[in-house]
Amino acid sequence: MDRRDFFKSGSAAALGAYIGSSLPANAATASLNAIQTENSQPGASFQLTRMKPDSAKSYRSSVIEGYCSRQSVKAGEKLDIFVSTNPIARFQIEIFRMGYYDGVGSRLMTTLGPFEGQTQPTPEIGEQRLRECQWTASTSLTIPEDWLSGVYLGRLSTLAASADEPYWQNYIIFIVKDDRRADVLFQCSDNTWQAYNRWPVNESLYTDPRAAHAPGVSVSFDRPYGKYVQILDHPLSMGSGEFLLWEYPLCYWLEKEGYDVTYGSNVDNLELSNLQRSKTLISIGHDEYWDLRQYQNVKQAIQEGLNILWLSANDVYMVTPFSANAQGEANRRLTRETCYGEFREEEKEAYAKVLGPFENPGPDERDIIGARTVVPFNGGGDWTCTRPEHWLFEGTGMKKGDYIPGLVGWEFHGDPDLDRVGLEVIAAGNVWAGGTRLGRYAATIFEGPKKNIVFNASTIFWSQGLSSPPGHIIPWSHYTRPHGPDARVQRITANLLRRSVG
Repeated sequence: MDRRDFFKSGSAAALGAYIGSSLPANAATASLNAIQTENSQPGASFQLTRMKPDSAKSYRSSVIEGYCSRQSVKAGEKLDIFVSTNPIARFQIEIFRMGYYDGVGSRLMTTLGPFEGQTQPTPEIGEQRLRECQWTASTSLTIPEDWLSGVYLGRLSTLAASADEPYWQNYIIFIVKDDRRADVLFQCSDNTWQAYNRWPVNESLYTDPRAAHAPGVSVSFDRPYGKYVQILDHPLSMGSGEFLLWEYPLCYWLEKEGYDVTYGSNVDNLELSNLQRSKTLISIGHDEYWDLRQYQNVKQAIQEGLNILWLSANDVYMVTPFSANAQGEANRRLTRETCYGEFREEEKEAYAKVLGPFENPGPDERDIIGARTVVPFNGGGDWTCTRPEHWLFEGTGMKKGDYIPGLVGWEFHGDPDLDRVGLEVIAAGNVWAGGTRLGRYAATIFEGPKKNIVFNASTIFWSQGLSSPPGHIIPWSHYTRPHGPDARVQRITANLLRRSVG
């Protein structure tokens, strides 16, 4: 029985059999979609074997590191890849597409090189604390026409002088996008990856000495990604942005279940047409940094009937317009300007301590989410059912007050827009920041004008309940953590997709 037939059957036996297991495979379907066909290919491990940070406290691995010329690229287009090795060493690049692939988690698409390495300069800090590389391209890759849309990791490896064997390693990351119509548009939150990126020393949107959220600070996509800096110390993440932590479990699960999914980056939603080609947009993980044009396009797309699944939190929080880099290439810088939404009176003092001299010009993010980021900003808690009769909980067995332990965190949404007609709070409860400061989260759902749905999971941790693929580490922060895959999270997500893509 395929996924759609399973849900059409509605039988109690089928529903009961579902809990504790994944959805039935799609082998019985007459034809495979592009994702199913791709995942029938043999997998290969993408994981790093040898990683050498510059020091125990360093955010970089200068022995080999690199970046790409674009956040996303289409088949047939050229991608420049910039690599530095210090000391100089020969190197190769293995390109992997991330997915399910019978549980391996990725497929080796090609190996580039070997190349003669060079030590490329570390840029000085410029205006607005900007660190922007102007490296010489090590190679260029024209994306083959048969490479399916997806998230691609490049594994950089120095080669031992004696035997051309891979040794020190790092990642680069890029997204292959397309124009095809698909059920699901998977938006990576790569603006936020870059906002938190501290490469090379300690330069991010959070490290200005004036304030953690000081306005007028810029970051550039023209630099390598350092290691995670937020909620775990994981050198094996180096160069991958935050994909392996937040987006990867959803990518793995969606492709395992055979959903028709296409991929994109934040910057791709500057074009309304990118949103109009899919039934459902999924924002996953930590989707904090948005250009106003993204907001406006998503708001219009909801009016036109697009479904939105915010399987994420702290979303649409900071206004960060894109701008060109030093070479005039569009959308390669982000600059923090201000916050979305209006500060509530009781929050102004708390915001002022960390946000600096912000005004309130941004639109209300609740218009496209249903809730917003509140004070305290972070913490953790259990995701507690408040409306068990809602179709969202069909087949989960959840009753009012039942909870999924540790699923809320490390940031969340609260203050639901209760003035919106039809908005429902389907999960709510306490969040404890640092184990001491009390907050409240609210997961919500409302209908758009075309009977489309906008769901807000109200947690960055949602994807942790879907899968734990190879190379993934369950995060923890503020004395709280999720517990990994949970059949109820899987079923709720499947119910949402059943309603939003059919």
